[in-house]
Amino acid sequence: MSEVDARGEAGTGRGQVVAWGLWDWGSAAFNAVILTFVFSVYLTDSVGDDLPGGISASAWLGWALGIAGLVVALTAPVSGQRFDATANRKRSLGVLTALTVVAMVAMFFVHDDYHDLWLGLVLLGFGSACFELANVPYNAMLRQVSTPATVGRVSGFGWAMGYFGGIFLLLICYLGFIAGDGDQRGLFGIPTDDGLNIRLVAVLAAVWFAAFALPVLFAVPEVVRTGADPGAASGGLLGSYRVLWRDLRELWVEDRRTVGFLLASAIFRDGLAGVFTFGAVLAVGVYGFADDDVLLFGIAANVVAALGAIIAGRFDDRVGPKRVIVVSLVAMLICGSALLAVSGPLMFWIFGLLLTVFVGPAQASARSYLARLAPPGREGQLFGLYTTTGRAVSFLAPLLFGFFAWAFATDRAGIVGLLVVLALGLAALLAVPPPDAVHNSARPVDAKE
Repeated sequence: MSEVDARGEAGTGRGQVVAWGLWDWGSAAFNAVILTFVFSVYLTDSVGDDLPGGISASAWLGWALGIAGLVVALTAPVSGQRFDATANRKRSLGVLTALTVVAMVAMFFVHDDYHDLWLGLVLLGFGSACFELANVPYNAMLRQVSTPATVGRVSGFGWAMGYFGGIFLLLICYLGFIAGDGDQRGLFGIPTDDGLNIRLVAVLAAVWFAAFALPVLFAVPEVVRTGADPGAASGGLLGSYRVLWRDLRELWVEDRRTVGFLLASAIFRDGLAGVFTFGAVLAVGVYGFADDDVLLFGIAANVVAALGAIIAGRFDDRVGPKRVIVVSLVAMLICGSALLAVSGPLMFWIFGLLLTVFVGPAQASARSYLARLAPPGREGQLFGLYTTTGRAVSFLAPLLFGFFAWAFATDRAGIVGLLVVLALGLAALLAVPPPDAVHNSARPVDAKE
């Protein structure tokens, strides 16, 4: 990315863009290592393996994350609204990141004993809520480190950093702490007794996140307090929801496309998440992948998604984010339909990777789309709503995947469920006008040191 590409109107430069992207790189420590591949698996397969009673550890995990998601859905819009109104966007990012890191460090004390399952669930739920809320001010800072001419490629750069950071740290954790058999694992020969190797992975992930989250807190200035959202800074908890309701009514009257985009993006983003959620299940159960091949495919899928996000970011700035998202969703529908007709590992490698190459562009352009629509000074509130609407429909892809797999008595048919969600999101998006010059020409919010 050239210095011209990375420079923003408020005097931002390449260093600020890189610092902003490094938070995405570091945050993969929680998303990939803690939440998805390592610590959550340790909780269900080891810590809670001999849990007494009729409720499994996996069920308790689902409920814990569900409660955390409900908290996020209810608080994200008013949190983002308040971060903006009180000019505490960067401070809030720092506090929420620190709370997430503290929860990750505390996971070291979750021993391989079902009595510690509850501590692990509380820490994972708390960390998950703080992490998702931290994404609200982080995404809102996109306008501070980009211009209307570069917002697409900067957003794509951030998404790519997240993908690559996750891959790099997962490889370190796997090779250094997990690989192998016996009582000592990985290149470092860490004992597995009492889950020590996994508990140390949690500490490593915490240090990783903290180290790469620091640059954005020093390089990107705080926003200046403005009157863009009257009453948001002075109201209490109930007052914040009254301001939110007032702002939603104003959006509906003045710029209905923002509301339409929030709804459309919630649907197709759930379909995008479903592609990664059920990809491994399909690879093994339908296309004959070996367990080791799934890990390799996961790495390759993240690489191509990252490269897709970087490349599509430039098209985003030239032709607009809506076209990038539409092309990506159409391509995914074509590749997904092809997967219904083919069999074998080779075909899944081909069409599965073609499918995932368009996930990154759709995710990155969805973020830049909303950044272009958001009124200056209210980015946090809009990205809070972005988080909430995504949570509100997060049941669609899992529900439809399960329904079609059950109705046709084959996991392959679950692909149809994912395609239906993507198609519904595409149809909803086509009805939403693209961002125009009204907000694109608006200068980013002034910054202060």
